[in-house]
Amino acid sequence: MKNPYIPYEVKILEARYETPGDRCIKTFKVTFADEKVWDTWSHLPGQCAMVGIPGVGESMFCISSSPTEKGYLRFSIMKMGKNTTALHELEAGDSFYVRGPLGNNFPLEEWKGKNVITIGGGIGQAPLRPVIQWIRDNRDDYGELTVIYGARTSADHCFKDEFEELNSCGDACCHLAIDVEEEGWPHFVGFVPQLLMEVSPSPENAIAVTCGPPIMIKFVLQNLEKLGFTPDQVYTTLENRMKCGIGKCGRCNVGHLYVCKDGPVFSYAQIKDIPEAFA
Repeated sequence: MKNPYIPYEVKILEARYETPGDRCIKTFKVTFADEKVWDTWSHLPGQCAMVGIPGVGESMFCISSSPTEKGYLRFSIMKMGKNTTALHELEAGDSFYVRGPLGNNFPLEEWKGKNVITIGGGIGQAPLRPVIQWIRDNRDDYGELTVIYGARTSADHCFKDEFEELNSCGDACCHLAIDVEEEGWPHFVGFVPQLLMEVSPSPENAIAVTCGPPIMIKFVLQNLEKLGFTPDQVYTTLENRMKCGIGKCGRCNVGHLYVCKDGPVFSYAQIKDIPEAFA
């Protein structure tokens, strides 16, 4: 990124709803309008970008595609404000603007040879998706991949087709949950922290990555400790706190850390003594 203030126009290749409802989630698959931007664009799993429409606003979102998926970026966006409502009105062929990539990334090079457990809830699966895809595309470099994911209902699950593919191809062991029982639901019924204890992954040579609602993360962290995971074996991302993305507005600080400059990816060891990180 040569200048963090310069937004790049992207064209929407595909737009599809992941979930229904007032706070629906829509995934946009985009490519740069100027193909030369790809020559200088480089991101890694965990990084974010500012996404917006001129005259409307811009908001920070994780990049929900892995850099191993060439020629496009993905953003999975929940409808919950002026900018996201305007973005949701866009369809394939329309355009918006992207500024980034911003922030740090998951240290996937350091995790080579380890088992990786992702634990997501709701839209919190979006930053975990590129981690999963990166490992799938570099499968020999990593140990077992365990995916734990839950949402309120089966309709609220993001990336439904990909979980089915993961289970069928054998790249990962997927464990899905919904909060309340539904007729025909074949998987776990209960909250994600409960499912984590049901799966009970071993902490030996393992890394756990979690993202979701703060209350879910709070109990996931407690349960990971019960399972024997140490704080330096656990990672999360706090990108929802960022505003400018480049350390100028001062809005995203938690304790002595700035999420946009020092994160958004943190180990639990870095933030476990900062209560506002999980507020």
